[in-house]
Amino acid sequence: MARALMLVVAHPDDDAVGIAGSIALHGHEPAFRFALVHATDGAAGLIAPEVDATPATLGALRRLEDAKAWAAHGRGPDRHEWLGYDDGRLAHVDFAELTARVGALLDEERPDVVATFGPDGVTGHPDHIAIGRATDAAFVSLALDGGPGLKRLLHWAMKESTWRRVNVARQATGLAAWDPSQVYHFRGIPDELVDIRVDTSSVAERVVAGLSEHRSQRLSLFEHPLARAAWLSATSREYFVQAWPPRGRGEPLLTDIFEGLE
Repeated sequence: MARALMLVVAHPDDDAVGIAGSIALHGHEPAFRFALVHATDGAAGLIAPEVDATPATLGALRRLEDAKAWAAHGRGPDRHEWLGYDDGRLAHVDFAELTARVGALLDEERPDVVATFGPDGVTGHPDHIAIGRATDAAFVSLALDGGPGLKRLLHWAMKESTWRRVNVARQATGLAAWDPSQVYHFRGIPDELVDIRVDTSSVAERVVAGLSEHRSQRLSLFEHPLARAAWLSATSREYFVQAWPPRGRGEPLLTDIFEGLE
């Protein structure tokens, strides 16, 4: 059965977690299509000490890291678009322009499922919030035109209960607790808002292998000796809010990003 997904994110490594496990679960299907959109190349990101890069070359390096990450993961995108905006400046881009550019790609691909950031950007990053808003607006305008695809819009989420549990573990191992008032710190959403829970434990090793290729960002991704074990645990489940069409509260959780769309 043909299934198509488009993932729209802000930076390289945004695509490494959140939905990478679901991609691995479906990646072997001959009719599965995966399109990936990056708004920026992450050129304003961190540079780990052992990485041979400068602020002038980091964007190119991060594009390469992203390609290596999907190779390590084992199922790369069938189409990969870089919108070319400046890292850290998406919130200042004309919203109509950004929405139109994402909308043009959605209209070309007409995927069944589109995934992006929710209103909190998961980490509060303004770039995450901006690309999520633009993707939401583009999706909704096209989903109502009667054309094919565009059946489900998803926001990657971290459950509040998970957020609390991880924060306890962070403090127990000497790391600072996440502060949801700070940019770059993870946010949790109320557990009851989650619509989809996917068991990705069988492919978690692949997800972490891909994540590990983002070596320039090691200081934020693997800041602690126990980080790999923590990532294996975290990537064993994926949670999503179904932003469109809305689901009624209290409905049973879906267990796959495509469940019920056949």
